[in-house]
Amino acid sequence: MQQTLTPHVYWAQRHEDIYLRVELIDAQVSGERGPVNPPFEAINKPLTNILGFYLAPQGHGARGQNDYEFSLPFLNAVKTEVSHRSTQRQVNITVRKQLSGWWDRLTLQEKKPLFLAPDFDRWVDESDAEMELLEKEEKKNRLNMESRLSDPSFITLKKGFLFTYNLVQFLGFSWIFVNMTIRLFILGQDSLYDTFYTISDVMFFCQILASVEVLNAMFGVVKAAVVPAFIQVVGRNFILFIILGSLQEMHNKPVVFFVFYLWSSIEIFRYPFYMLGCIDTEWKTITWLRYTIWIPLYPLGVLAEAVAVVQSISVFDQSRLFSIPLPEALGSSVSFSCVLYVYLPLMVIGELAIIVMKNGS
Repeated sequence: MQQTLTPHVYWAQRHEDIYLRVELIDAQVSGERGPVNPPFEAINKPLTNILGFYLAPQGHGARGQNDYEFSLPFLNAVKTEVSHRSTQRQVNITVRKQLSGWWDRLTLQEKKPLFLAPDFDRWVDESDAEMELLEKEEKKNRLNMESRLSDPSFITLKKGFLFTYNLVQFLGFSWIFVNMTIRLFILGQDSLYDTFYTISDVMFFCQILASVEVLNAMFGVVKAAVVPAFIQVVGRNFILFIILGSLQEMHNKPVVFFVFYLWSSIEIFRYPFYMLGCIDTEWKTITWLRYTIWIPLYPLGVLAEAVAVVQSISVFDQSRLFSIPLPEALGSSVSFSCVLYVYLPLMVIGELAIIVMKNGS
């Protein structure tokens, strides 16, 4: 004789969904092995929070051929659309909450039905569910960003932007390199002392514009690590604006020539390499120079930057520029040179880290 039984139901929740696992322990499905799809019906009573579930797996169990039915008065409103997936021994049901949020319990009554129990396989605390929701949102945003980045129109726009950026930087550093080279041949040693006055404006422009490289790496416009780009851009701008730009006594130092010349010598090969990449073209000579010329020049650039920092320490001590004020009980102020003593080893470590990262890539 066919009976209507109440199955064991296990539940768990997330902020947007309720998960129900219905155990059909008395259903022995006849026929071939594999998942079964028993007739399933979810009945929603209008203007209430109650969902009734009717399941009729075909087959005979210990109690003969049975139907399964149960009803749940939910704590809050749920949507009528219910999804389910059936297997040999259970039906997994997902119910969407009408409003996203965490429920203190599943049913309207504080005392839960006897057939209902927590599903500890899927059970999480509210804080864990919030972390799971955040991870899901981050993954969704990342996939949306990747899909936008892979859109043909966006790729064309991105390549146009990157080509223009690299072209402007190439022209700027080429002007610096050519100008300094010509002046060196014409004026000789005298050109070492007025580099800042003749070159600094273009160098300021190029180094400010280089901040775009950090943003490009940060937002995934280019496939590059954010940390090396950030260290290089911030390090150079610190040397340019704080060490050289803020101290008039540093303007006529020969070290300015070596810093500017080494920077531009590296960039006049790096930016053409990136430009060619934007149009899917490769010149082997440019590629070789881009990955080779920096090996001797980059450490020399770091050395020149370190010399500039060392030479500026005495100037900061005398001028008291950027001194850090202290409470009267401790003294008047701390010279900015104390910051430079800390910055100098950090700068060398950071630049060495960039070298290691570039060699690793």
